[in-house]
Amino acid sequence: MTVGSKPQSSTANSRTWWKESSVYQIYPASFKDTNGDGIGDIPGIISELDYIKALGVDIVWLSPILQSPQVDMGYDVSDYYQIHPPYGNLKDMDMLIEGIHARGMKYVMDLVVNHTSDQHEWFKQSRSSKDSHFRDWYVWKKPKYSADGVRRPPNNWGSYFGGSAWEYDEKTDEYYLHLFATEQPDLNWEHPEVRTAVHQIMRYWLDKGVNGFRMDVINFISKDQQFPDAPVDPSKTYPEGSKYYACGPRLHEYLQDIGKLLKEYDAFSVGEMPSVYDPVEILNAVGFDRQELGMAFQFEIMDLDHGAEGKFSPGNLRLKDLKKVVTKWQSFMYENNGWNALYLENHDQGRSISRFASAEPEYRDLSGKMLATFLGLQSGTPFLYQGQELGMVNIPESWGIEKFRDLEAINFWNEFVREKPELHEQTLKEMRLKSRDNARLPMQWGPGKFAGFTSGAVAPWIDVNNDYQSWNAASQISDPSSIFQYWAKILSLRKTWVDVFVYGSFTLIDESHDDLFVYSRCFDEATVVVITNFSSNEVTWLVNSQVSPTLANGTILVGNYETRKSMKSTGGKITLGPFEAVVVLDDRSQSCLRV
Repeated sequence: MTVGSKPQSSTANSRTWWKESSVYQIYPASFKDTNGDGIGDIPGIISELDYIKALGVDIVWLSPILQSPQVDMGYDVSDYYQIHPPYGNLKDMDMLIEGIHARGMKYVMDLVVNHTSDQHEWFKQSRSSKDSHFRDWYVWKKPKYSADGVRRPPNNWGSYFGGSAWEYDEKTDEYYLHLFATEQPDLNWEHPEVRTAVHQIMRYWLDKGVNGFRMDVINFISKDQQFPDAPVDPSKTYPEGSKYYACGPRLHEYLQDIGKLLKEYDAFSVGEMPSVYDPVEILNAVGFDRQELGMAFQFEIMDLDHGAEGKFSPGNLRLKDLKKVVTKWQSFMYENNGWNALYLENHDQGRSISRFASAEPEYRDLSGKMLATFLGLQSGTPFLYQGQELGMVNIPESWGIEKFRDLEAINFWNEFVREKPELHEQTLKEMRLKSRDNARLPMQWGPGKFAGFTSGAVAPWIDVNNDYQSWNAASQISDPSSIFQYWAKILSLRKTWVDVFVYGSFTLIDESHDDLFVYSRCFDEATVVVITNFSSNEVTWLVNSQVSPTLANGTILVGNYETRKSMKSTGGKITLGPFEAVVVLDDRSQSCLRV
């Protein structure tokens, strides 16, 4: 490591409000129920806006709240202009937006426009006849036939929820494309009327006060129009065809149209972009000068613990791989004027404490704070998922398949595991670690019945975690040593030291260490060193001589060990406790540290 002039980047010259913001994601069905039906609702969200504001976030993002049959928990929209009735109505929505704005926060809507529900009027009309005006609004293809006359789908693409990505419609003798559930037909973005309709939907909600959109699988909207077969995968009847739709030929044309629309409203956008691992591909969508998306969710960190046979097979999560992925995205976006969406959990992922650290009682609080430090001070916009600020963890190890509610997990079990008893224990272990249900358990508000999620006699739509009496919001809000208050400190630091933590450079320190993830953030003469121990062991670290003065003479901004008063080394070594995190600022007149 050497001392040199500060790294140059145009990132700091591309300042905007959403880079300096943090986001709190709400899963409406599981946040808070006020009418006693066991399902969360918009009035419940309104009732807890002060709680969200106290955390210090700037943006509130709601997972889908539009009308839906709920085959995939709202990601199958049947009407883009109505609210799903169990959640409330348009008046409730107006009150929510007003309440968010009154507290100085902004509202981001989840927009699902790669596909709709099969109950949407567009699709009902589309499948009614080949001559329907809406026929071209979806992707329809003729069957293929084998030599012996057996009908086959148009290609071999698999659905993310199991089986073929094509569904045969007997009435019109054609297949329609559904990359997800059968009930989620893909829209045909090649058709201009589809794009116009999407833009109209966006304008409607922007005019109602929405400040932007989280755009579901937005990089799937452009497909290779040849619809070729995917490379054969011996382990799958229907292999993944993402190379033909993950960043299709007209994607950026479509995103530029969206970007122009959003610019009129100074609106925020984050695109979900799965199946993309090349930062150049994502930069093409999020580069500041591109004016397409503000940022994107990429999945490379989320895939680190996937096994050779997919998400629900055992994988080996190694810290060196996490370092490689984080550094790749941090450095590339900083150097190329792009932007990162920072997250470790959301509605589609297992809880981060269970997945990346330890949910054991003696380590859970430390783990939650360590991960907050690790994530919250990187370069990008941090996203917190409801309950993450409380240290909520995955479903209990005692839960069997009958407790699961998620379509992805249930379909996987029924298709690949149910008839294979030898796989039951292993698969359940992986599901308890990575299933989407882990994040969808009810928010734990207090120690009372159903964790305060609902006051009604009806049980929540999915069971509450067993630990709610000890781990809940009521016990943490006023406790200065809680994970909630620690997250509030992290978010406050981002605002106090905005140049360093938002616009500063990122440098990985000690790449080879097996237990410690250490990085620096730097802007002008200020350097911050962030040290996190991902191990349940006490770790002794031989500090590089160039870092030692910063640690010895700097100020500790925050840490998860109250006993930590200094970072001075003894014999060039520092000892860190299990899952310890500490952040040290050196703002003396000096140049940035860099490798």
